[in-house]
Amino acid sequence: MKIEILGTGCAKCIALEKTTRDVVKELGEDIEVVKVDDIMEIMKYNILSMPGFVIDGKLLSTGKALSAEQVKQFIEEAKNV
Repeated sequence: MKIEILGTGCAKCIALEKTTRDVVKELGEDIEVVKVDDIMEIMKYNILSMPGFVIDGKLLSTGKALSAEQVKQFIEEAKNV
């Protein structure tokens, strides 16, 4: 599984990346977390507000610093697809 955090460095982007990395560490699973700050890459997802939260190429959330519970829920849902 690959999680991408789309954002150029705003407070919400930083918070979402930290929360996501903390959750992945807590779960102890083989999940790659990548911070995407290249605006051309971000634009491929057609998002209007950052951060973006992407699992395996699927945009799941924009404009919010998700809580740890929300990140866990997205990971669980992605595993069950």
